[in-house]
Amino acid sequence: MNLKDNKYSRFFLVQEMMSTVDAIRKFNPECSRNVADAASTCGKLLLAGEGSSRIMPAKNAIRKAMTWGVREFIHTDGAHQCCEYKLDDYAVVLASNSGRTKETLMLANQLKAEGNERRFGVTANENTPLEAACNGTYVLKCGWENAVAATKSVVEQVLFNESVVRHLAGKTMDVAALADKVQEALTIEVPAEIVEWVKGAKTIYFAGMNDGVAEELTLKTNEITRRKSDFLEGTYALHGPEEVMQDGDIVFVVEPIESEYQKYQAVFGGANVHVVAIAPKQTPFTTIVVPDAGDLQQYVDLCAGWNILVEVGISDGINLDKPERARKVGNEM
Repeated sequence: MNLKDNKYSRFFLVQEMMSTVDAIRKFNPECSRNVADAASTCGKLLLAGEGSSRIMPAKNAIRKAMTWGVREFIHTDGAHQCCEYKLDDYAVVLASNSGRTKETLMLANQLKAEGNERRFGVTANENTPLEAACNGTYVLKCGWENAVAATKSVVEQVLFNESVVRHLAGKTMDVAALADKVQEALTIEVPAEIVEWVKGAKTIYFAGMNDGVAEELTLKTNEITRRKSDFLEGTYALHGPEEVMQDGDIVFVVEPIESEYQKYQAVFGGANVHVVAIAPKQTPFTTIVVPDAGDLQQYVDLCAGWNILVEVGISDGINLDKPERARKVGNEM
């Protein structure tokens, strides 16, 4: 996709996806230093929110923390479920683009009533109920989105949470280099054959690690293409889903595990489904080869997935900005 062709540029969704590049380039990791300091003091951090404000922002951060051996315990769950938890000794990040999401506000207000002073908001708007309920709030610099499906805000939320973990791990992040690679992923030409495979599938599957990338793409498939999708975590794709896969279904595998190539081929071949890998190198499958971004690879993989979904939506003549039922704020207070 690109902004020079009107078939893409007329949609806010595409404009906002492409704006992700600038949002990454301008991101200042120091914006989360106060959260990292609070988490370091108490040793526990909860990343709460709903939908796209939690899936990849929280799970990417947790995967990085576990991989790097961060000593602080980091957890996530939906905000409503977190209302059941004893959180008096946690630092808590509460994410809501609108600042008005019902479940997130319930948790923020409960923490306030309980006297937890380590509550931090992340939102795309100023002067919101969430900001009023928190002791510190980061307002996303990417700006409000007009399309229903959140895109650039998701990436900035992921950056915010990852920057917290990087402070705890003593690691830096090269946002300028990442921005260039994300731009390339957003503009890679998607083969027409893959678009047709998606359009012919009863169900679109995304398989990948539990870092939010494949799961977020599963959600975006619903919002952008109006098609059924399912997330297969880790190697779950090799443990039974082939029983319900139908001829012509498609599985996108985000960075397939090299030691499992043969097993993927056997399982998916037996189910007679199409397999497409999103990876920084060629694989035995049809592969969308994306730039190698090292330990920031997840952002590139996500944006390559967006690119595919936009091509499908455009091919179907869908209004990418306005799903028929999905709302901008899922459950508003």
